[in-house]
Amino acid sequence: MSGGGGKGIMKVFIADDSKIVRDHLATLLSELKDVQIIGYAEDVPESIEAIRKLEPDVVILDIRMPGGSGINVLQEIKKKGNGPIFIILTNYPYPAYRKKCMEAGADFFFCKSTQFDKVAEIIRDLQRRPHACNPPPA
Repeated sequence: MSGGGGKGIMKVFIADDSKIVRDHLATLLSELKDVQIIGYAEDVPESIEAIRKLEPDVVILDIRMPGGSGINVLQEIKKKGNGPIFIILTNYPYPAYRKKCMEAGADFFFCKSTQFDKVAEIIRDLQRRPHACNPPPA
């Protein structure tokens, strides 16, 4: 989807310290056409560095990770402007976390245990949008 949206490959980055979750997401997303997982990270510093370097269209981000939190990743990446679309996927779907994530620039917020499959739905929906990778500022 690079280069202004439309048809093309949607680049997805997964930041989660659980290998089981990363593998499950990889399996889920492998079923989607024109979606490529371009990288993984297990902690906050690695996530920030890789997102800056790889410039994904979508980041699937856990809140609790070694070296800080997903909220730190959001804040750091969003400092530079729009950045990728962020999907928070967490075992801690508390209203306070949702509020903090959305204020920091998250686009979506889901519970791992009850809404895991929503990630694929959202990515399919984003692929249909003409400018999914450059959403208007909120």
